Amino acid sequence: LYVWTGLFFKTKTENLSFQKYPCTCGRSLIACTQPRRVAAMSVAQRVADEIDVMLGQEVGYSIRFEDCSSAKTILKYMTDGMLLREAMNDPLLERYGVIILDEAHERTLATDILMGVLKEVVRQRSDLKVIVMSATLDAGKFQVYFDSCPLLTIPGRTHPVEIFYTPEPERDYLEAAIRTVIQIHMCEEEEGDCLLFLTGQEEIDEACKRIKREVDDLGPEVGDIKIIPLYSTLPPQQQQRIFEPPPPRKPNGAIGRKVVVSTNIAETSLTIDGVVFVIDPGFAKQKVYNPRIRVESLLVTAISKASAQQRAGRAGRTRPGKCFRLYTEKAYKTEMQDNTYPEILRSNLGSVVLQLKKLGIDDLVHFDFMDPPAPETLMRALELLNYLAALNDDGDLTELGSMMAEFPLDPQLAKMVIASCEFNCSNEILSITAMLSVPQCFVRPTEAKKAADESKMRFAHIDGDHLTLLNVYHAFKQNHESNQWCYDNFVNYRSLMSADNVRQQLLLVGLVLKRILLLSFFKLFFWTSLQVAHLERTGHYLTVKDNQVVQLHPSTVLDHKPEWVLYNEFVLTTKNYIRTCTDIKPEWYVLVKIAPQYYEMSNFPQCEAKRQLERIIAKLESKEYSQY
Repeated sequence: LYVWTGLFFKTKTENLSFQKYPCTCGRSLIACTQPRRVAAMSVAQRVADEIDVMLGQEVGYSIRFEDCSSAKTILKYMTDGMLLREAMNDPLLERYGVIILDEAHERTLATDILMGVLKEVVRQRSDLKVIVMSATLDAGKFQVYFDSCPLLTIPGRTHPVEIFYTPEPERDYLEAAIRTVIQIHMCEEEEGDCLLFLTGQEEIDEACKRIKREVDDLGPEVGDIKIIPLYSTLPPQQQQRIFEPPPPRKPNGAIGRKVVVSTNIAETSLTIDGVVFVIDPGFAKQKVYNPRIRVESLLVTAISKASAQQRAGRAGRTRPGKCFRLYTEKAYKTEMQDNTYPEILRSNLGSVVLQLKKLGIDDLVHFDFMDPPAPETLMRALELLNYLAALNDDGDLTELGSMMAEFPLDPQLAKMVIASCEFNCSNEILSITAMLSVPQCFVRPTEAKKAADESKMRFAHIDGDHLTLLNVYHAFKQNHESNQWCYDNFVNYRSLMSADNVRQQLLLVGLVLKRILLLSFFKLFFWTSLQVAHLERTGHYLTVKDNQVVQLHPSTVLDHKPEWVLYNEFVLTTKNYIRTCTDIKPEWYVLVKIAPQYYEMSNFPQCEAKRQLERIIAKLESKEYSQY
């Protein structure tokens, strides 16, 4: 289905399937996938309201670490990743009679893999109905991919949208966006809410504060304004605020407006009634992976023409609207790509390869990708999984790899959780894994940086950031998960609640909690991380094997420069940083036994780290060290 932007068709398709399906199909469930968690939850709630049922009964949803469905559920919304995970245990998806891939044009990793899997499943299950929904002009590409299946077009935007461009490029798009919102609120004589697109939580929170402050400074004669942030890590109840009505008019006639400040999740995943004015700076954050240095970064990049059209379409839902593009018309026509680059072409494929192997797909080269990834990216993923012992030297899935695939985690974290039982530190590893799986928990407001830094140091562990995160989680639980305690200590309540939820879900896999042995923790994390850097004589760090010059991220609690550190994340900004670091001693580990393929010295570039490791290995081989 190719559905033009602006038509309220998302929930209608599922409603039609819901009404017709029980009478015509023998299967029990309809699945509708969404690329984002917030969309799966919000659309499920809206459909449940439309057909007057309780959410979690006939209509439910399933997202990572949260399942709101029951034995009564017929229509189940879920992220594309969750359906892919179900396919690992049910390759033919026997539970489902209808599968709807919504927002397929976003081309997420999981959606692309799902399309390849479903293409094969349909050949084996003639009773399965698959509907692919796209809101961009490349719908014909999906039709060709699915063997020239029928293409239905639902045309027409509900109301016209007037597009405005800037005469010159904006030097500071955030400043320009805030200024545009204020001007609309002050100068537009028609009622209508605003939708402002920004790139991430930090920008959104900053914009919300500044817009509120500037409107408040204009005096009581100006209409009231309700500013609502929207990004994926907000809890569901706060996400639902986008559907609240705007403030009423004042007695003097001043118009009250609602302003939603959102990431690109509001492009197509959510429909916000009442939006008349859209402000589009033309940027979004995208994951970009460099396989040569094994670095995946989240970078601010220009959006595509398709995304720009999606954003403009948000304005014409209930009446004629206006879209203010904070870039030139020339930039739109000549500099923007037609469509967003598929995620599979710009991502680390470690988790994808592990899932495909679990699905029984061994011939990755000939798997029917809509857009095949680069061979180098695929080889890097296979190499990583071999280092982690998830694949053997023949590329086959090992028993350990099969267990790792069951966890909705990155392969390194999945192995760490599994191995923690052997090393008697499951309790702490679960907590650290949960903290690493959610957004950064430390808050550093502009007006209280010194107080926030002092508060952070109260949690600091001498050995670094991983055990500091463990301290934060323990303190949060000891203080009864108090929101006020989080506020007083400059930590993010939402992140910590999310971490606690992640931890509880991981427990369902059947892990047994035991007491920690500190040495075992470090040995375990070094074994599973494979992300290590060495302090060179020049004073900078060099990542082991990839030979990248990096610095410790300013957010680290380490007050010294250890000779060796393990790190959780490579951050590419104006400089190369490694974030979430822990001081380690390589003499603690039998390196060759733990990861012989990874620590094969002949593959190392010439550097101080290689010379140091060679000396350590020589000592181990001479049995000078007998205990660790």
